Amino acid sequence: MINLRSIYKRAEEHTRLAIGGLFLALALLIVLQSVFSPSLVVSGVIVLFVLGVTIVRPHYTLGFLAVYLPFESIILKFTPDDVYVFARYFAESLIYVVVLVVAVRWLSGKLKFQQTPLDLTFLLFVLVLLGSALVNLVEPTTAILGLRQILRFMIIFFLVVQLDPSKVFIKQLTLAMFVIVLFQSVLGLLQAVIGEPLDNLLLPSEARTLGSIMLTSGVEQFWDPGSRVFATLGRYDRLGNFLYLFLLIGSGFLFTKKFATDRRLLLLFALGFPALVLTYSRSSWFAFLLGFIFIGLLIKKDKRVLAGLGAFAVLIGLYLGVSGLNVSLITEAPGQSLSERFYESFSYARWRGEYYGLGRTFWFVHTPLDVVAASPILGFGPGQFGGGAAAALHNTSVYEELGLPFGVFGTEGFIDNNWFSLWGESGTFGLLLYLWMFVVLFKMGLTAAREAKDPYTQALGLGLCACLIAVSFNAFTSTLFEIRTSAFYLWLYAGFVFVLLKKEKKQLV
Repeated sequence: MINLRSIYKRAEEHTRLAIGGLFLALALLIVLQSVFSPSLVVSGVIVLFVLGVTIVRPHYTLGFLAVYLPFESIILKFTPDDVYVFARYFAESLIYVVVLVVAVRWLSGKLKFQQTPLDLTFLLFVLVLLGSALVNLVEPTTAILGLRQILRFMIIFFLVVQLDPSKVFIKQLTLAMFVIVLFQSVLGLLQAVIGEPLDNLLLPSEARTLGSIMLTSGVEQFWDPGSRVFATLGRYDRLGNFLYLFLLIGSGFLFTKKFATDRRLLLLFALGFPALVLTYSRSSWFAFLLGFIFIGLLIKKDKRVLAGLGAFAVLIGLYLGVSGLNVSLITEAPGQSLSERFYESFSYARWRGEYYGLGRTFWFVHTPLDVVAASPILGFGPGQFGGGAAAALHNTSVYEELGLPFGVFGTEGFIDNNWFSLWGESGTFGLLLYLWMFVVLFKMGLTAAREAKDPYTQALGLGLCACLIAVSFNAFTSTLFEIRTSAFYLWLYAGFVFVLLKKEKKQLV
């Protein structure tokens, strides 16, 4: 017989304990608030909660980061100064906490090490970076920050594989990300309509520093208000990168028979594609186009894609004929139209201006001629050239040694070309190893797209291949491998495809 009285008694005791614990926690918070600032106390509570979740369910933290990162820029804009440093590195610190949790689970036997096809190449890549730092006698702090800048998002792939999230988790997170893409797209479209008032609200224009280290450089709005949308991602090109990655993942589903007629996908493209166009980010446009053509034309051989591509080419030619636009003379200017922004990509005047103005064209020429030629095998070491670490540390040593300006415009430190910054820092060995990892991931995605039995795995495999092509192109025009709102998702979904493929193989055994 069930003793209801004892059950009620235990329930009352638990309730009293819970209420007592709540009052004690509130009292503690009041005391802390009298000593520290309210924002610091609230931040501490959030951090403790997230750390607790990370210890119990580390894959939830990866999901939280995926949802959080698109909003990080706007959150940081309104973060008080006394907690800014903690907020700035909160997301990245969580990655290292997950690494620690996974390591503890390995050592305690709760997790079995999962091998991947990237293990050896990644290890060799890290050894090359360390070897380069030692050979070049790179100052330890610079070397550590340089290593962090290159490796921090690559780690995500290995964490996903070791944590082995369920297919349900992957599907729910992907759906959540599509919802975020819709939100960002709508917000971007509203920016194009409302213009300056909404731009001022969303733009993170204030620079934040810690001593001599630049925490956040701030964004200078050199474009006309409302002319380039950026939503909550801080810059138009970052929104463009974010949108094309998930539109390409969505394209994988769109060209998979089971999901082709899903109305949610049509809504994703109906809102996401116009927002992508309105970012005015040319590299994002072309990256998306390359990935979409790969899926629709090379893999699926869809005649509609071929027809659309042909029609697009005809329209480009007709517009030039009718408008009389002289493409070779177009340069960037305020109030530039959408068509001028597109044709400027092929303008000799722009390329010449970028070269003599020390833009990315200058570095496309002088990185192999001057930087790589001076240290072709192992480069100059992490944090020394071309990337975010050199820019943040204002590390001019290599530039001065080679008689080169300090990055783009001679002042920024980075060179707007991630492939070449890797080449300069890790040498030819490092660059080839990094490139080989992309090749391995591409082959894995292609295997999923062609051989997986599960349509969901097929779709993600297609999307991964398209994203790798797009990112490989885009990295020639930006520091994409270092940008959290892009690189994080590339390595996250590479891990998801590996996990889904492995689950399918287990089911077939």
